[in-house]
Amino acid sequence: MSLTRKIAYNTIIQFIGKILGTLIGVLTIAIMTRYLGQIGFGQYSTIMAYLQLFAILVDMGLSLTVIKLISDPSLEKGRAMNNIFTFRFFSALIFLGLAPLVVIFFPYSNIVKFGIAIASLSFFISSLNQILISLFQKELKLNGVAISEVAGRLILLFLVAYFAFADKGLIAIVWAVVLGSLTNFILNYLFALKFVKIKFAFDWQIWKKIFYITWPLALSIALNLVYFKADTLILSLTRSQAEVGIYNAPYRVLEILVNFIYLFVGIIFPILTAAWIEKNYDRFKDIFQKTFDILLIISLPMVFGTLFVAKKLMLLIAGSEFSASGDVLKIIIVATGIIFINSLFGYTIVTLDKQRKMVWAYVFVALISLIGYLITIPKYGYYGAAVFTVISEAMILIFNLIVTVKTIKFWPNLAIIPKTILASAFMCLGLYFLANLNVILQIILASIIYLIFIYLFKGFSREFVQEILRTKARPELPSIDNSL
Repeated sequence: MSLTRKIAYNTIIQFIGKILGTLIGVLTIAIMTRYLGQIGFGQYSTIMAYLQLFAILVDMGLSLTVIKLISDPSLEKGRAMNNIFTFRFFSALIFLGLAPLVVIFFPYSNIVKFGIAIASLSFFISSLNQILISLFQKELKLNGVAISEVAGRLILLFLVAYFAFADKGLIAIVWAVVLGSLTNFILNYLFALKFVKIKFAFDWQIWKKIFYITWPLALSIALNLVYFKADTLILSLTRSQAEVGIYNAPYRVLEILVNFIYLFVGIIFPILTAAWIEKNYDRFKDIFQKTFDILLIISLPMVFGTLFVAKKLMLLIAGSEFSASGDVLKIIIVATGIIFINSLFGYTIVTLDKQRKMVWAYVFVALISLIGYLITIPKYGYYGAAVFTVISEAMILIFNLIVTVKTIKFWPNLAIIPKTILASAFMCLGLYFLANLNVILQIILASIIYLIFIYLFKGFSREFVQEILRTKARPELPSIDNSL
């Protein structure tokens, strides 16, 4: 199987899994928002936002470090994997163990504090799961990941529906999240045993290497959390829980989309890394450009199209209590589009080992964002939070772009942009005339219109499609550890 076709196969598997996961996730959100209402969903969102601060600290960039270390020919894959897993286990235990203790000093209700104590188990399990997913990305074997995610989401959906029907309350919903995460992890663990026998390992030389690679990532991520989740926390401390619920309802949907993009770019990451290490710069630039084009082809119509369907979409997903979330969605969809593009540059920064150069950028963006949130959120509520989220993501993209371009001495070709904008314009025209249709039918028909026009405008070539579908494979790019 050719490398392009292998990437395409794994992307298709993930796409199918994400489509199923998205449908299940949206249905889960629909039940949750209708059952909990603005205040209850606001409390749920506060629980998750608070713990995500600790989860981001726990991550320390290890998800990227896994791929980098197990791609290192000087390290045996199992040895590297087990040490990283052990490092993650104990760091997650410490940081997430602190979360329920620290929240005691926050002015939250007892139900929110109790929910945080329970949900910390879910975040601990998910932090271990991220390490396993990175292994599958490196091996380009993502079938199991898709199965595990769908299974976990099905368990979550079933339990949320049952607890909502039985009127068990917010805490029961939080337990459903824990059990869904546990299902996902157990299945991924079993699938991972085909590649590595997971066990605790304490090789201090590897731990030093892990720390050396991850500390700039960890610092950047710690600063990143200031603008990534400080908005929800400041909102929860200065405005009502109902506003927190309105603000976070569209986020729950968009986080699913962002996860898909990071999984897609995560598949590309080891290929980029291999090409860079082998000094095959032509191949590196070719993969980089194609990935850049694909991300633009996906993100621009998503942003433009959402402006036409945001309110109807949120009414369908979350119910009539969350109609105001449609206006929030119109703003944060722009941030989501920026995140899509930035995912490539963020991963490339790690490939180029330029994480340290980005620390100052994250310091700057964190300070500007925190000041912006503190000024705008108390006065403008979720609108201030949404606008500054867009500004923050745009600043990080600019800094990542500058560092990447200066290092690889290559500016990506922007010829795809006018083609994508033109195709999106025809799609938006279709959305305008289809405004009276059901929103799901609108989205389906709009997507078809867009695909037709992006093909007519040569946004992607017939040769590229044929390369993906070709049954006779060309030779693969040799992997640096013979596993690609």
